[in-house]
Amino acid sequence: MKTLVNTLRWLVGLLFIFSGLIKVNDPSGLSFKMQEFFDVWGIHWMNSLSMTMAIFMNVCEVVAGVGLILGISKRFFSGFLLLLIIFFTFLTSYVLFSGKITACGCLGDCIPLTPIQTFAKDVVLTLMALLIYEKREHIQPYFSRYLSVIIITIALLGAFGTQLYVLNNLPFLDCLPYKVGNNLLEQMKKPANATADEFAYVFEYKKDGKTIEYSETNLPENLDSSYVFVARNEKLVKKGNGLKAKIVDFNLKTASGNDTTEAILHLTGKYVMMMMKQFPNSEAGFNELVNENVLTRLDAQNIPLFIVTADAVHAPVFKHRNITVLSCDATVIKTAARVNPTYFVMKGADILAKYSYPNAEKIFTYLK
Repeated sequence: MKTLVNTLRWLVGLLFIFSGLIKVNDPSGLSFKMQEFFDVWGIHWMNSLSMTMAIFMNVCEVVAGVGLILGISKRFFSGFLLLLIIFFTFLTSYVLFSGKITACGCLGDCIPLTPIQTFAKDVVLTLMALLIYEKREHIQPYFSRYLSVIIITIALLGAFGTQLYVLNNLPFLDCLPYKVGNNLLEQMKKPANATADEFAYVFEYKKDGKTIEYSETNLPENLDSSYVFVARNEKLVKKGNGLKAKIVDFNLKTASGNDTTEAILHLTGKYVMMMMKQFPNSEAGFNELVNENVLTRLDAQNIPLFIVTADAVHAPVFKHRNITVLSCDATVIKTAARVNPTYFVMKGADILAKYSYPNAEKIFTYLK
């Protein structure tokens, strides 16, 4: 039993550390996923707390795993980890059985799992964590309490500090379809083996107080006034395989509403897209986020700059001749640009580089 408990202790602890670090790399992803749950549950007021909760949850996951492996305060850490996994199991069961959320994001965007996979994983982990808690007397610390506390403190501060860093400088590991090296047009293509859902229409009529249904193929030609049309219902005939393009809603529209996506992504020279979900309310806030020196240098080098935003109506008037403001869906922008704003160096549809606003000057390395 001792060998089993200690083997599980390492297995569960390492999995928690790994899962936590994946999300520490991109706390915005967990924050957005939390907002999905809050919206479904009708507690929209908690959306403003999602980022704080995401950071805290990621730190807890890493620290719980480290504490369990070290063996310090075994009652606390084995119990804390058990509570965490029970909570995660509740979330994954909701995703699986409600069908209202497509994925829980338990391992971030880097390791996407289906709802049934995440639920099964959490059920197994719950059983493991329960055994570890019940047989915690077999857990022995590897180091002195003093050294263990130092290691846990380093893990806590490291997880917290890393998240603060990536929230200003973009994730270290970008697992999204808008990462450097990808071609947006390729990401917008459906897989060759993708099949869509197939539907048939059923027409519902009433005649002499009875409801009659006709399919598209057997609809009578002699429907007179005695037939009262009720509804046209859509019925699923064949379920598709669910495969779709990795990017589905990337549309760039001009102020007049024209879709200019294809035209821009087929440009032959280099250009810059600055993705900005929304504009600050004050001029000072705008100047803090948008580097005037960057705009001036792009203008001087005659490099086109497309400001892609979900808030085009509040865009300021720019004096630079090379700037075009385009509208795009807010969800697309927050997926592509984890930091507001983020600069993309583009050549056609290819993403050559990607920098958050504190590092905007670095884009000129790729514009020579």
